[in-house]
Amino acid sequence: MPAIPIYQIDAFTDQLFRGNPAAVCPLRAWLDAGLMQRIANENNLSETAFFVPEGDYFRLRWFTPTVEVNFCGHATLASAYVLFYFLDKEREQVVFETRRGRFTVEKSRGSALLMNLPAEPSAACEPLPELPQGLGAAPVETHSGPFLMAVFGSARDITGLKPDMPTLAELCRKQGSEGVIATAPGEGGCDFVSRFFDPAHGIPEDPVTGSAHCMMAPYWAERLGKSTLAARQLSERGGAVKMRVQGERILMEGECRFYMKGEIALP
Repeated sequence: MPAIPIYQIDAFTDQLFRGNPAAVCPLRAWLDAGLMQRIANENNLSETAFFVPEGDYFRLRWFTPTVEVNFCGHATLASAYVLFYFLDKEREQVVFETRRGRFTVEKSRGSALLMNLPAEPSAACEPLPELPQGLGAAPVETHSGPFLMAVFGSARDITGLKPDMPTLAELCRKQGSEGVIATAPGEGGCDFVSRFFDPAHGIPEDPVTGSAHCMMAPYWAERLGKSTLAARQLSERGGAVKMRVQGERILMEGECRFYMKGEIALP
């Protein structure tokens, strides 16, 4: 089997060693799903993305260290970056077909890329008894959707969280949730802040989570009465996300930084 190219890209950041690192593997044809999962486990990053050309678009799949997922924003951004700046430097737009539908990514201002992603609706729900134990604090609101979303009063509440990962993992399995968002109002030009936890899928804390912002953006747009939003994810690495809510779509802008390129040598 020929060697497989692999790129590692820091997404949603303008600084190396910040944002969310994603591995990206361009393929000519699909590998066995079990092999792709083993590669993702070996990489041990939040996501490893694989894509294959299909006519005028690319089929894109994402794997955490333990499972294939339906939606990943930062690895989509990283995949587009690899296409634009390494594989096809004349390209201005790329279309990805995914489990979650069609995503487009285009070059934007300066070195930023603009993704057109689906909005993820949510609804207020009753407080979950396990959530305060899992996060280490009680939220003022709880919302359900693809993720559980816990809303707090301030950014200080978010940075002060001390999550209990086994409790959050069991809660997500029980609720059929793809992870837990903790979010609060931002300050100083930042509309809202967040952290994201998905220990049930092998990601204790994700550095910057594009898919979670597709659920947070409609909530904060309605609450703040504005459609254009700037957010920060307050993980250890940190990252910045800019969004515009357009009905059932989210226009999400972010930058990337190249870390390394290599080859996977398979027997």
